[in-house]
Amino acid sequence: MKYLTFATATLAASAAWADTPELTVYTYDSFVSDWGPGPAIEKAFEETCGCDLNLVGLGDGAALLARLKLEGARSDADVVMGLDTSLIAAAKETGLFAETAVEAEYTLPIEWNDPVFAAYDWGYFAFVYNKDLEVPTNFVDLGAGDLKIVIQDPRSSTPGLGLLMWVKAAYGDDAPAIWAALSDNVVTVTKGWSEAYGLFLEGEADMVLSYTTSPAYHLIAEEDNGKAAAAFDEGHYMQIEVVGKLAGSDQPELADQFLNFMVSEAAQNILPTTNWMYPAVTPSAGLPVGFETLMVPQKALLISSDEVPAIREEALAEWLKALSQ
Repeated sequence: MKYLTFATATLAASAAWADTPELTVYTYDSFVSDWGPGPAIEKAFEETCGCDLNLVGLGDGAALLARLKLEGARSDADVVMGLDTSLIAAAKETGLFAETAVEAEYTLPIEWNDPVFAAYDWGYFAFVYNKDLEVPTNFVDLGAGDLKIVIQDPRSSTPGLGLLMWVKAAYGDDAPAIWAALSDNVVTVTKGWSEAYGLFLEGEADMVLSYTTSPAYHLIAEEDNGKAAAAFDEGHYMQIEVVGKLAGSDQPELADQFLNFMVSEAAQNILPTTNWMYPAVTPSAGLPVGFETLMVPQKALLISSDEVPAIREEALAEWLKALSQ
């Protein structure tokens, strides 16, 4: 009798598990890491959705789009999270994304009304360094000096692509000269942000391409006030990270629910001290203590997402030529 009771319970549990819908979200590796926002986001969303949230880390942000292009309509993903303003146009050109209805009172520096992608966090690219180091205040002086930097590959990494756009937005036709000068400073080019930041922390470089918000991690999580983001006279390039649902999703309503969750108070409270970016919708409690100490750029740079594809090809060619010499 006990065996029959156990067997019946097991079958019932199995049936319930089989009926639980699964939402698969492609994102970047650092998002799903133990120290990233993934675990907390998964727990909070599953408490409201009655589903199984499957977060899949696939390298860095730009690698997500390459993976989607490879898989096409056969992709197992329902949602993609971690593309940004430099990749929106290219993502839409694939025809793989569907429009969605997201209600959010954004507090972004720019107006946001994209019908396909919801913004969930944002920040400014910057070179992070140890405060005991004297650092340049522009790209010209950086290239003229002997400080060693680690950057990310623009073909696989959104920060890497953001750096190309940053130099192009600041210097235009003079960008090739900037890259020619910087080529001697580059210690290595990594596939993603995590690898680059790890090399910096290990002392392999003086500065690393990251974000103005990165020092908040060291201050809040480690009680270390020794890191800072260098303020550049040219201004700093803005990144807005986005999430969108795939047209081929077999869970379209659940995907919409997740997109709306990502701009909710619950998710936006999680992101600042796990993804270490500014929330797209400032929580009612405001930003965490420590964020007020961060460097705020005097000038914000951003190329329209529609203009990025044409500029990207030119900027990538300039970058490759400079680093190959």
